[in-house]
Amino acid sequence: MTTIASTPTVSSSISDVERDTGVAKETLRVWERRYDFPQPLRDPHGERVYPSEQVRKLRLIKRLIDLGFRPGKIIQFSSDELQALTGQATDITGGAGSAIVPPLQLQGYLDLCKTHQMETLRRKLSQALLMMGLKSFVIDLVAPLTALVGDAWASCQLATFEEHLYTESLTVVMRSAIFAMPQASASNLGAPRILLTTLPQERHGLGLLMAEAMCVAEGAHCISLGVQTPLPDIVEAARVQAVDIVALSFSVAVNPRQAQDGLAELHTRLGGAAELWAGGGNAALKRRRPSFVRVLALADIGNAIAEWRARNAPQHAG
Repeated sequence: MTTIASTPTVSSSISDVERDTGVAKETLRVWERRYDFPQPLRDPHGERVYPSEQVRKLRLIKRLIDLGFRPGKIIQFSSDELQALTGQATDITGGAGSAIVPPLQLQGYLDLCKTHQMETLRRKLSQALLMMGLKSFVIDLVAPLTALVGDAWASCQLATFEEHLYTESLTVVMRSAIFAMPQASASNLGAPRILLTTLPQERHGLGLLMAEAMCVAEGAHCISLGVQTPLPDIVEAARVQAVDIVALSFSVAVNPRQAQDGLAELHTRLGGAAELWAGGGNAALKRRRPSFVRVLALADIGNAIAEWRARNAPQHAG
């Protein structure tokens, strides 16, 4: 039963919750009827408003759904039970652990976010980059740290603005590193031209930035359009820039069906003019991988570029 919100509380509208959690408005309403959760209050105008604790629980539910759980099996769990289940599931899939960077060190970076010491965070990230090199920095530090930040945000240990501060700080460090790398020139015939972007539904850019760093480190010529590029613009940019590969990033925030449909449409529009690569944690890339898309983890990018070079090497007469 919904009640009227009569006391001041931190609450979110249904549109806020959709943006925050990645759960569609229609889904929220279905869950409300079918599972009796969420249980929104009503503002003076009769509109749904969601207390912060319910938003936290919805974040955890969405993260577990992205890891393969069914909503009907987990939606009645408490937030603490969901948090524990998230930790177990992440450990099984290898999403938050790192064999190179100890968890305690990763937690230190997260603590800097929580205490808003962003200059210190950028300095420590820059120092780690110098010591580790770009590829190891991305795979062994940035990827597990970003997963840890995502888990902290999902469990409300990290506010949304603190997650944004982390994203901006890391972007500054990563962009400086990418710009410092020697870009492949037009005279380098063995360098693939790679267009990097996301579909309009994907507003998260860290995965794309990590992929760009890995491609640049492998000597590819990268052209980044940033996030949320309409399909016709991706196709036009690929044609004008004469790219060999279109690479897309998909976070767990994107609806898997939209991701699959977008990939299929882009494949049709490209018409074989460029290879289609994709990466990220979205379920669309794990459950039913499209045959026309090469799905890569960050650590696979080096081998994929080497294979591209082998396939496209000039043939010399013996």
